[in-house]
Amino acid sequence: MAKRDFYEVLGCQKGADEATLKSAYRKLAMQFHPDRNPGNAEAENKFKEINEAYDTLKDGQKRAAYDRFGHAAFEQGGGRAGGGFGPEFTSSMSDIFEDIFGDFMGGGGRRGGGGASKLRGSDLRYNLEISLEESFEGRTVEIDVPTLVGCDTCEGSGAKPGTGTHTCRQCNGHGKVRAAQGFFTIERTCPVCQGRGQMMDQPCTDCGGQGRRQENRKLSVDIPKGIEDGTRIRLANEGEAGVRGGPPGDLYIFISIKPHDLFQRDGADLYARVPISMTTAALGGEFEVPTLDSARAKVKVPTGTQPGQRVRLKGKGMPVLRSKDIGDLYVQLDIETPQNLSKRQRELLEEFAELETKDTSPQSGGFFDKLKKMFEA
Repeated sequence: MAKRDFYEVLGCQKGADEATLKSAYRKLAMQFHPDRNPGNAEAENKFKEINEAYDTLKDGQKRAAYDRFGHAAFEQGGGRAGGGFGPEFTSSMSDIFEDIFGDFMGGGGRRGGGGASKLRGSDLRYNLEISLEESFEGRTVEIDVPTLVGCDTCEGSGAKPGTGTHTCRQCNGHGKVRAAQGFFTIERTCPVCQGRGQMMDQPCTDCGGQGRRQENRKLSVDIPKGIEDGTRIRLANEGEAGVRGGPPGDLYIFISIKPHDLFQRDGADLYARVPISMTTAALGGEFEVPTLDSARAKVKVPTGTQPGQRVRLKGKGMPVLRSKDIGDLYVQLDIETPQNLSKRQRELLEEFAELETKDTSPQSGGFFDKLKKMFEA
């Protein structure tokens, strides 16, 4: 019986990309898998046909030959003949297994032989608290980070100086071992050599064969002007050293800013609440407030200032991160009611109350007029 076209088997067009082929294969492989169709010979044959088609089309060279010559490209021993499940079936199913289960059954990387990539060191986190003034000015700070660094004795190899390595007997240097589990053959990282394929004759006595040791490192960190609370700074390759010469991880510095006694921050703008006397609010005046650039700024209080009114000081806020822009400072005026009055002060206020009109207190006068009308209705 003549073989069906491989594209037809997978239900794809001839020009389909790799992702489309893989998606079609996954769907059909699940549908006709023998475990889902026990005793169904037709499903088993279709399952074999699907795997053969995908094994050919997923390989760029095989696919090019098939597109040009069709099945004839593999009739002289180039392809697999006969029944059963060969190594290419294991390869195809392993692709699907990785897509579905990810890192399950060990190993996050793709398959490979001996000499697998060295294990990367872990990323580290460091919490750094700075003042609002430091955020305003920017600065360089030194931090002390406990971490794992490369071992100087073995130069990160993990092997005792003067000794060599030998092929791992568990995986014969492949870095991977296979185990049959029911219908599947599962490939995973060798637990003895951890995927390297090689074993040390003698481990380094200073680092125990890890190629790294514990140490406190001093690092300089540049804090840019205008940095905000919660910002993360990444220092590449400043994390833990990798195992036996593997690449180092990264160091992430998380910035937190201490609360300030006077200012609250919102992005690039600063806010301050300043109490003023009733007379200053009524008659007007001015006062000075400190700014983060170690200077002072004058705040003019308009005549008849109301509680909560804000005065804007342009360009007296925070610098914008990696920009020449600067935010503003908003001073909120909180009017303080006089307390502990002397006899004379009380007499003067009572005299003022007798002279008070709707023009001097328009908001309260208008409000009580509304209440009076409501009571009369």
